[in-house]
Amino acid sequence: MGLWLIPRPSKPCSTRLFVQVGLAMSILLKLLEGGCSSQVPNSIASNELLVALRKADMRVEFKQVFDKLRENKGVEMDNWGYNICIHAFGCWGDLGTSLSLYKEMKDSNLESVGPDLPTYNSLIHVLCLVGKVNDALTVWEELKGSGHEPDAITYRILIQGCCKSYRIDEATNIFSQMQLNGYIPDTIVYNSLLDGLFKARKVNDGCHLFEKMVQNGVRVSTWTYNILVDGLFKNGRAEAAYTLFCDLKKKGQFVDGVTYSIVVLQHCKEGLLEKALGLVEEMERRGFAVDLVTISSLLIGLYKEGRWDWTDKLMKHIREGNLVPSVLKWKADMEASMKTPQSSRKDYTQLFPSKGDFSEIMSLINSANSTMDADLDSEDARVKDDDKNVSTDTDQWSSSPYMDQLANQLKPIDHSSQLFSFSRGQRVQDKGEGSFDIDMVNTFLSLFLAKGKLSLACKLFEIFSDLGENPVSYTYNSMMSSFVKKGYFNEAWGVLNEMGEKVCPTDIATYNVIIQGLGKMGRADLASCVLDKLMKQGGYLDVVMYNTLINALGKASRIDEVNKLFEQMKSSGINPDVVTFNTLIEVHSKAGRLKDAYKFLKMMLDAGCSPNHVTDTTLDFLGKEIEKMRYQKASMVRNKDDFR
Repeated sequence: MGLWLIPRPSKPCSTRLFVQVGLAMSILLKLLEGGCSSQVPNSIASNELLVALRKADMRVEFKQVFDKLRENKGVEMDNWGYNICIHAFGCWGDLGTSLSLYKEMKDSNLESVGPDLPTYNSLIHVLCLVGKVNDALTVWEELKGSGHEPDAITYRILIQGCCKSYRIDEATNIFSQMQLNGYIPDTIVYNSLLDGLFKARKVNDGCHLFEKMVQNGVRVSTWTYNILVDGLFKNGRAEAAYTLFCDLKKKGQFVDGVTYSIVVLQHCKEGLLEKALGLVEEMERRGFAVDLVTISSLLIGLYKEGRWDWTDKLMKHIREGNLVPSVLKWKADMEASMKTPQSSRKDYTQLFPSKGDFSEIMSLINSANSTMDADLDSEDARVKDDDKNVSTDTDQWSSSPYMDQLANQLKPIDHSSQLFSFSRGQRVQDKGEGSFDIDMVNTFLSLFLAKGKLSLACKLFEIFSDLGENPVSYTYNSMMSSFVKKGYFNEAWGVLNEMGEKVCPTDIATYNVIIQGLGKMGRADLASCVLDKLMKQGGYLDVVMYNTLINALGKASRIDEVNKLFEQMKSSGINPDVVTFNTLIEVHSKAGRLKDAYKFLKMMLDAGCSPNHVTDTTLDFLGKEIEKMRYQKASMVRNKDDFR
């Protein structure tokens, strides 16, 4: 926890390129402000600049150029320009602007301007990016009947979107259609599907796909093997993962710093710090960069084992570069700051003032919906109005009526934030003190929270909030999760309130914490409401969410709902893991449904899911309940005989 951190937005281009793009932008703006039509650059020049600004992630500058181009009547956007802007605004979360540009394209009187295949690909990509995979799949079906045939890019986008939202069966189906239509999946497509299968606990299917990839002669990349190693570790196949890692090292290929970092993290989780440090030394010998993720893994491992005295070993193993000294100096400075007198906010109660109660969870989600995306809240009413006015507002001859409906429902928004974030944390590759902002805060929050030191964690949060550091979803999720585990529900509610006020998008981890909290409070009745909201906002259910919901509903004795959720889990393409089966066996045993509990035990063994110590404890309880039932039956039989 805390190793896949979310860095603050950075500009991926080099300083030199950044300056060149800025210079080109200033020239274009001056020409547009001049007002002379002969000096206005053609669409090719402006499109090239927009592409450069998007690649450099210069959002404010992109919007500035976009607005200036729209204001100047001498500049007309062509298809390429529209597609660039649809893609850019969509990637930055502004779905409303992307859809309005599509509508503008379609309503254009110019024969050369109109939605084409790249337009649809961009829109499908945008819909997948913001989590609206259902809409993306509908648009894809519509695309096939609109005169445009999907290409390899369309299939790739859809497979990636379905895999990220754990819709593995649909991703596999699209993968098959791609091959049937004559398109050969490339390395990116195979990697996406491979990653999705492992995250859905479909280990055997993932291994078979990898074998197929090799047999078909598709180029296997280092990232492919990283997915394999990481997937095997996370699915309880540590021995197979480590064997694969050792084989790759012997061959001297398909291994990089990320591969080593994955194995280092696993060793730290297992408490094998000596082996982890040895791997880091080996990393350096082979010339791989020891990045902030690897250092964080080691620091958390040392902290959990209470071995801060081993920092000299860390320094010894990582000789080159100034990353470790900088991290340790950062730690020392941070600890010195922690000893300073506290400000007016004495503890977490003042740090996160709660407005209401955690049991009123739905009110925050509803208010956030109305504030951040009011159009989505009134979607059903708007659809009804559209149906009434279909003769005037809808083109009866349109080849893409669903896409038109989406464009009519959503309006441009002034910000790029979303209520639900579909993106995951990015790996911190940077070296040097430039990385030590919110990433290091998150790392040390993980250290303190792992030991249950909430006061220290809150003090750290307070220090960096006062310094102007902006927390991200991971920061809030970590704090909220720890409060929930300790039973401090009102404080957790306060964290969620602040998260909404800072317009920080929630993600699947946030909802897992919410469901966990509601379950501990005995409010499983709200779980289904929260789940509905999640799905409407473009969310999805992963293995952890299913397990959390099954546990919450089971403890509330809502066994029928538990079984329905389990069936939904299987039908969505996600394989249950050991936590799922342990929970199912436990809740059915405690509910007196011993036959069902035994059925899930058999299902677990048939699926090749290895039991753990929790399973043993649960089975002891199940065994006692079975013996109790047998004794009761035997007593009933004896009583009948006595009566006779």
